[in-house]
Amino acid sequence: MKPAIALSREVGLAAALLALALSQTAPASAEQPTTTDDSSQSVQANAPAAPVVQDYALLGQATFVDQFHPGFHAAYSGPNSLDSGRRGDETFDFTLYGGVRPWKGAEIWVDPEIDQGFGLSDTLGLAGFSSGEAYKVGQATPYVRVQKLFLRQTIDLGGQSQAVAPDQNQLSGTNMANRIVATVGKFSVVDVFDTNQFAHDARNDFLNWAVIDGAAFDYAADAWGYAYGASLEWYQSWWTVRAGIFNGSATPNSKFEAFPLGSQFQLVAEAEARYTLFGQSGKVKFLGYQTRAKLATFSALEQFYAANPDASNVDAETIRHLRNKFGGDINIEQPITADLGAFLRVSFSDGRTEAYDFTDVDRSVSGGFSLTGGSWNRPDDTVGIAYVVDNISKAHKEYFEQGYLGPLIGDGRLTNAAPEQVLESYYSFKLRSGIKVSADYQLVNHPAYNEDRGPVHIFTGRLHVQF
Repeated sequence: MKPAIALSREVGLAAALLALALSQTAPASAEQPTTTDDSSQSVQANAPAAPVVQDYALLGQATFVDQFHPGFHAAYSGPNSLDSGRRGDETFDFTLYGGVRPWKGAEIWVDPEIDQGFGLSDTLGLAGFSSGEAYKVGQATPYVRVQKLFLRQTIDLGGQSQAVAPDQNQLSGTNMANRIVATVGKFSVVDVFDTNQFAHDARNDFLNWAVIDGAAFDYAADAWGYAYGASLEWYQSWWTVRAGIFNGSATPNSKFEAFPLGSQFQLVAEAEARYTLFGQSGKVKFLGYQTRAKLATFSALEQFYAANPDASNVDAETIRHLRNKFGGDINIEQPITADLGAFLRVSFSDGRTEAYDFTDVDRSVSGGFSLTGGSWNRPDDTVGIAYVVDNISKAHKEYFEQGYLGPLIGDGRLTNAAPEQVLESYYSFKLRSGIKVSADYQLVNHPAYNEDRGPVHIFTGRLHVQF
């Protein structure tokens, strides 16, 4: 193990223990229910008539994730391959959520975060990467960033009054079933779009990128997963429509956003229908996106690198021009009983254009089940299982066959291509209010679409503190 990684694990574990100690002193009133950071706002249909209306809040969370895989078969490796030897890496983040209500219906939130650690093999080697807590940027020593800073305005249009529960990035109060919600500032596209109550939160449920999001939804983001943008949601009766515009990266998978704002952008639209099945309320969402950015097709990249064998990704900027990339996503969440729920996502992109800001996937199908522990007297525990099949287009395969690299993968060649398959299961155990530990297992077959490598067994321990 490299010394820097060893230091990273020690610093992360110490920080996690500090966060755990802090949570022991947090007052009971500060404890929050476990949900995702979903700006669509969680509600309680049978809430008291006069819930507490918060004018401000300060919340926090800390998450420590330690991943390990034993050595696995690899006929060959390349610059972006998952290390085929024994490997362990960890990540830690500590986030504060500061919110204030400046006027009726409005909330302003700022989320400073301390991050530290590395994904396995520096977050390389898997198209569906194994930890949603691992950014594309790793560092052995802790650093601070403001990940979110946004204004959300809710305009009530009538209908049934609903209580809004206090949560991360959400003040308690009331709203109407029919409403418009506008959000502007810096946040994540998937805070608003492609959400799913059973598979969307790497701090509490599944970890794999291709389970918690539609893997072919190449959403606009910096290397940490956030972007400047604006979204508008209209909730009415049994349906919701959403639309948003977001700034993209200066170059594909960059730390830096394109400036001036809007010079490269992404448009996202989503329609949601709510219905009742098995006596339970389900949702189906249809999402489409268009990215307008400086991108290259795989065929153009192949020709460029063939003519310039020593060229880098930066050199390839000369062939990147403003072009459109399209894709979509179908997302279903369906409770089956009070404890058991199922989910399904199908996502796709055009398959001709390089990945912009997410990962090397053109087609993805993921689905699974989530079961809370009421039947064994552990109602706050959760067990989940999911299966994913990711794939790429013919043009994308030919690109990797020539030894070229994507944002996350590239084994130097791709002689025997096959879909990347992931089986993930986890158990989340509540230690006490606000503290959960999880064990997670992932079996990855054909990592990076390569039959000549793997399978890979990935074992994960996760500690999550919320206060």
